[in-house]
Amino acid sequence: MSKKYVIGLDYGSDSARAVIVDALSGDEISTSVKHYPRWVEGKFCDPAKDQYRQHPLDYIEVMEFIIKDSLAKAGAGVAENVVGISFDTTGSTPVFVDKSGTPLALLPQFAENPNAMFVLWKDHTAVKEAAEINELCKKWEIDYTAYEGGIYSSEWVWAKALHVLREDKAVREAAYSWIEHCDWMPALITGKQKPEEVVRSRCAAGHKAMWLEKWDGLPSEEFLTALDPILAGYRQRLFRETYTSDVKVGNLTEEWAKRLGLNTNVAVGVGAFDCHMGAVGGEVTPNVLARAIGTSTCDIMIAPYEQIGDKLIAGICGQVDGSVIPGYVGLEAGQSAFGDIYAWFKKVVAWPLENILAETSIVDAETREKLIEESVNAIIPKLAEEAIKIPVEESTIIAVDWMNGRRTPDASQEVTGSIAGLKLGSSAPRIFRALVEATAFGSKAIVDRFAREGVEIKEIIGLGGVAKKSPFVMQTLADVLNMPIKVARTEQTCAFGAAMFASVVAGVYEKVEDAQKAMGKGFEQTYYPNAANSQKYDEIYRKYQKLGEFTEKSL
Repeated sequence: MSKKYVIGLDYGSDSARAVIVDALSGDEISTSVKHYPRWVEGKFCDPAKDQYRQHPLDYIEVMEFIIKDSLAKAGAGVAENVVGISFDTTGSTPVFVDKSGTPLALLPQFAENPNAMFVLWKDHTAVKEAAEINELCKKWEIDYTAYEGGIYSSEWVWAKALHVLREDKAVREAAYSWIEHCDWMPALITGKQKPEEVVRSRCAAGHKAMWLEKWDGLPSEEFLTALDPILAGYRQRLFRETYTSDVKVGNLTEEWAKRLGLNTNVAVGVGAFDCHMGAVGGEVTPNVLARAIGTSTCDIMIAPYEQIGDKLIAGICGQVDGSVIPGYVGLEAGQSAFGDIYAWFKKVVAWPLENILAETSIVDAETREKLIEESVNAIIPKLAEEAIKIPVEESTIIAVDWMNGRRTPDASQEVTGSIAGLKLGSSAPRIFRALVEATAFGSKAIVDRFAREGVEIKEIIGLGGVAKKSPFVMQTLADVLNMPIKVARTEQTCAFGAAMFASVVAGVYEKVEDAQKAMGKGFEQTYYPNAANSQKYDEIYRKYQKLGEFTEKSL
């Protein structure tokens, strides 16, 4: 049997990665990762305003590099036997486009305009617009948030689109439609970029755009124009149908086949959000919670139709038919910050190094830079090393993990994080431990919400960088949840899940479950809860809840 290879492409917050996989054995052949060049420079972002934008050229340039680089690493005979490509991206990450489907930032007059660029998932500039959507939905004859947990978020597309249109007249006059990042990538390389031709993701539309089959797709024109007349006409220039990620968009165009070093026989699949494909790559099955743990978390489950029925699950990020695996209801939750909280504390601790040591004249410039780099890189590992020595019962500092708002349960980007119980003896490791516990408590709030809503969780799978590289964090998480957590063996689970979908759209496998069984690599370890610690954490968790209530009421 001739070799068949597939490429999974995963677009994260800071970088993108490609993985080439043998579709028959599931063996990883090669991988390549590259940061977005403009993003790394901090361009087009203003953290003080919660503005995070990415230029489409970052996406294009990185795609060309990682595909060609991974093909070069794979060696002779691989490129000509690649049969499929699929994408996952962060989301909701939309951009406005013109009639040809070109993102406005690719036009000369908008090349430096952040409002013409992709609005990254973590951009929270649309808090006001999200509140307006929620208010109108509760008054309208149809609550369009009903299948999205009952609360619309500023991280989602309609709030972002409305905010940008209101803020920027030039963009408003040039915009014809909008498109999600996960839809634009397949559209770009298959030549199906015109808004009327784009094959839209069920995952993106159902979880973030209030799309539902039973109300004829997107919210009605009457609803959108009642929200703001500025949205007039957008519904008809968008889409009615959506597609699951086992569907083929098309084949590589001649231009893109040449640019990527492939051929026009390569099938390209419908895109989806990173954590949804990551759950597939992590071999999710019914009633298993797959947690993609990185800068934030995205928690994904699949549930049989008979288990969900007509049930509406409050406070999560959507329940969408086929958004993860066709034939099941996909359920999404998550935390707006997880690893980002540790990164924030690292910056706080590193401030003297980067602002005082950086100016010292005691050592030469080269030595100074090496000292700073070595010290900064050692902060989190050293904090974890010391924090793990602190007994649970000495965790007198309580923190709430809402530094980037709250995604689940009950989305709110207006809430803030907090730390209480500080004393003169509160050291950096003790504060770090409290922050780790806070992220674990935020995770428990999600698990408890699913349980309250009647969704059974039988098992938890950990995916992503934090799951694989942070034993202290994972053990704390297992203790707080009082459940074992299995860590997926696959390094790049999101890209690997995309590769599984690529194998289906290319016809190697009939359905996603078949690809999972044939290509899955299992689990590398399991974190088991410490019963004594779990009992102690129950009491501390109640304090976390009280502090959260106080923090939210004090806004």
